[in-house]
Amino acid sequence: MDYPNYNTEHQKGKHLTYDNRMTIQIRLKDGRTPYRIAKEIGCACNTVRNEIKRGQVTLYRGKVIRFKASAGQAAYDKHRLNSRNCYSRLAKGNFIDYVVEHF
Repeated sequence: MDYPNYNTEHQKGKHLTYDNRMTIQIRLKDGRTPYRIAKEIGCACNTVRNEIKRGQVTLYRGKVIRFKASAGQAAYDKHRLNSRNCYSRLAKGNFIDYVVEHF
């Protein structure tokens, strides 16, 4: 693109994708720091650190701690289930229909 500020990388306020998590996993194996990984992905360094904490898995009876992209994605999906509004009308729909029908 001809725009000077055009960036196809990660944008502020966007969630990490599974591909980003795989990049974090591979780069940590290569020995890169969270700062360098964040520069490559295009997000904040704290985001990478938080993701590393979220996706840590213990191996070999707790002797080794590693980051796994699949564990990070599973934790992300689990947290997203609880982040939506619960619509009480949908939960009480049968009761409301019963009251409307009989009164």
